Amino acid sequence: MSGFVIKPEPVQVPGLVHLHTGKVRDLYRNESGGLVMVASDRTSAFDWVLPNEIPDKGRILTQLSLWWFERIADIVPNHVISTEVPAGAPADWKGRTLICRSLEMAPVECVARGYLTGSGLVEYRRDRTVCGIALPEGLEDGSELPAPIYTPALKAEVGEHDENVSYEETARRIGAELATTLRQTTLQVYSRARDIARERGIILADTKFEFGLLDGELVIGDEVLTPDSSRFWPADQWEPGHAQPSFDKQFIRDWLTSPESGWDPKGELPPPALPAEVVERVQAKYIEAYERLTGTDWV
Repeated sequence: MSGFVIKPEPVQVPGLVHLHTGKVRDLYRNESGGLVMVASDRTSAFDWVLPNEIPDKGRILTQLSLWWFERIADIVPNHVISTEVPAGAPADWKGRTLICRSLEMAPVECVARGYLTGSGLVEYRRDRTVCGIALPEGLEDGSELPAPIYTPALKAEVGEHDENVSYEETARRIGAELATTLRQTTLQVYSRARDIARERGIILADTKFEFGLLDGELVIGDEVLTPDSSRFWPADQWEPGHAQPSFDKQFIRDWLTSPESGWDPKGELPPPALPAEVVERVQAKYIEAYERLTGTDWV
């Protein structure tokens, strides 16, 4: 069992129709047919949306995505029309709201990996492959791969795991032409972002993107290259052979699996609320990632 510990009620705004409440984002449609994406401060772990929020998290994700959209615009266009808050919306929506073009979304999470960790490490230890891609012997947790690889996954509902699949399986499901374009664009964007992050002392270990089609053109949507969709590691602390320190919600996972929480991620009970100090540490990591990548202070 998993999902929301407490599912929030959607905010009602004149002129907006609520479409979906996701792990982090709430989705509406405006009277012009555009999509209104609002990034909340919700956070998730082990397929549960936790009862705690991380203050300012939604704004950080939104502003960091906008920063990255500018830096990859020559590779792929994005879905953003405006950042203006709709009339009648709560003041809290400022800085976390995007008005977007409606896309025909590809049913694939487009994942690029430059380093071995996470679910890829589990498969590598078992089969010496990641999503069916053969890798050399001798790699460890945190090892840099000989070259970045594309490892797609099929999207899952809230509370369910995304399913890693082979490139060939995505080609069978969505067609070879679109599958090829998704792979090429994913690796292009990853390589650009990896190099930008490296200049700022950060390793982009892996990341995932969502793409859609608009009048036959590939467009990138949702969030991009944030601590929620990517693994960022401090380059000066990188040391293969064990889990790396990161700029994401690893503190949450560590606490939830600790004796202090008393919670079993494999059980059926929902996770407990996070202690204030864990919330503060996670918030600090999100802010640090934003400031190091953009070179500007978070205010």
